Amino acid sequence: MAGVDVKGRTIVITGASRGIGAGIAEIFAARGANLGLCSRSAPALGAGDQVVASSVDVRDEAAMRAFTQEVEGRFGAIDLWINNAGVLEPIAPVRNVSVDQFREHIDINLTGVFIGSRCYVDHVRGREGGGVLINISSGAAWGGYAGWGAYCAGKAGVALLTQCIALEEAEAGLRAHAVAPGVVDTDMQAMIRASSEADFPSLERFIEMKRDDTFNTVGFVADHLLALAFDPAAATEEVDIRLPNENGA
Repeated sequence: MAGVDVKGRTIVITGASRGIGAGIAEIFAARGANLGLCSRSAPALGAGDQVVASSVDVRDEAAMRAFTQEVEGRFGAIDLWINNAGVLEPIAPVRNVSVDQFREHIDINLTGVFIGSRCYVDHVRGREGGGVLINISSGAAWGGYAGWGAYCAGKAGVALLTQCIALEEAEAGLRAHAVAPGVVDTDMQAMIRASSEADFPSLERFIEMKRDDTFNTVGFVADHLLALAFDPAAATEEVDIRLPNENGA
């Protein structure tokens, strides 16, 4: 998978200021891809010959469409679009989550994915050739965690939204996947470990993962995403994809 050639390919990544988004952006750039990067704060990679970098809130449809047009105007056809932007908080039982907290979470994690997906669907339908859409999902899409009511609801929505897009856009040449990358040791994981067991009863499992270093690395995730998008041997019509554990556990 590490040998997938992406030189000259154009890839969009949302949520590219930190975590998985920033990590895969650095790897893709090192392999010669053209990148469109956006995030609410400045993306980890600055603008350059290979990079369009914009401070954009994925909830802002007009800004996302302008960003899409900027990337298209610079590099032409976008080959791969990765909706990665998302938040974890609030970490608390549903009874302690306010309506405003829940709405904000869903607006970022689900509506933001909807807007990014719409932008890419319209881009693909407006040009010749197909494309690949990857929406970053989570194991939390398939099973509830006490304390993660908003996160589980949002990621389940992402998974089913992606299934609908895959059905609707196949005839346009768009392949859509909801990919759960496994547990990667990002700032989000640090937030989990800083939470209380009262709010998140599964806390000890994540503390053990840190102690035993059983995370997936960003490089492992990057290899799988590129293979899924560009390696014919790895291409699949399966929409929901859970990456394996890198350490084989």
